[in-house]
Amino acid sequence: MELTINSTKTLHNGVEMPRFGLGVYKMTDREEAVNAMITAIDAGYKAIDTATVYENEREVGEAVRHSSVKREDLFITSKVWNTDQGYEGTLRAFEASLERLGFEYLDLYLTHWPVPGSYEDTYRAIQRLYDEKLVRAIGVSNHHQPHLEKLLAKANTKPMVNQIELHPQLTQEPLRAFCAQQDIAVTSWSPLARGRLLEDPVLTEIAAAHGKTVAQVIIRWHLQSDLIVIPKSVTPSRIAENADVYDFSLTAKDMLAIDGLNQDWRAGTNPDDIQA
Repeated sequence: MELTINSTKTLHNGVEMPRFGLGVYKMTDREEAVNAMITAIDAGYKAIDTATVYENEREVGEAVRHSSVKREDLFITSKVWNTDQGYEGTLRAFEASLERLGFEYLDLYLTHWPVPGSYEDTYRAIQRLYDEKLVRAIGVSNHHQPHLEKLLAKANTKPMVNQIELHPQLTQEPLRAFCAQQDIAVTSWSPLARGRLLEDPVLTEIAAAHGKTVAQVIIRWHLQSDLIVIPKSVTPSRIAENADVYDFSLTAKDMLAIDGLNQDWRAGTNPDDIQA
């Protein structure tokens, strides 16, 4: 498969989701966030991944309206936060997200975390939003296989996406295999392991061989692993660098070496530790 910045992943309902986008976690300075998002869109990014808890949905909407690309040509994701979960709470949260964004619909809406006692009703509400054509695609975030199995047992429409922490030191291969079996696309958050890997000797050697940075090698590894990837940056040069990954390919040997870096190390919370 030849990858470009316009490459998409076909979700199981036929919607084409960009394989590469901008994550906007912790972009809380309004001017900096809007400028970063506009810079990314103008650099060819076709997707922005936000969430209620990021407190920048208004900035996403503003950036989209001030960019050079039409709303319908972009793919915008948001997520319902833990304190809003449950059936009615999710419907209200979605309405509030649309208001903040200034949009009539979302491309993808996710449950942010599997809150015990709530996430099943949350997903039921998300299914209703999909049935009412307010969302083009639906899914979950941070769901382990047992969480997914509970949803699949009752779902009228199974999740199209599972967004999980995933990087070379947390490759999540069993969960990825289960998602592939169920035709659930996987999106990698924290794809660069919050900078932990930038001086790794294996990655440094591979990067030198290709004349690329370690960050570019890691992003390319995600893409060649059939993962959707959403690196975050507010720095224009880094935004451009993260997108400059389509003029080289990692070899099979490179891919195996990077796969071998797995330590099951998490930068974030284990979904099993989420409390009601």
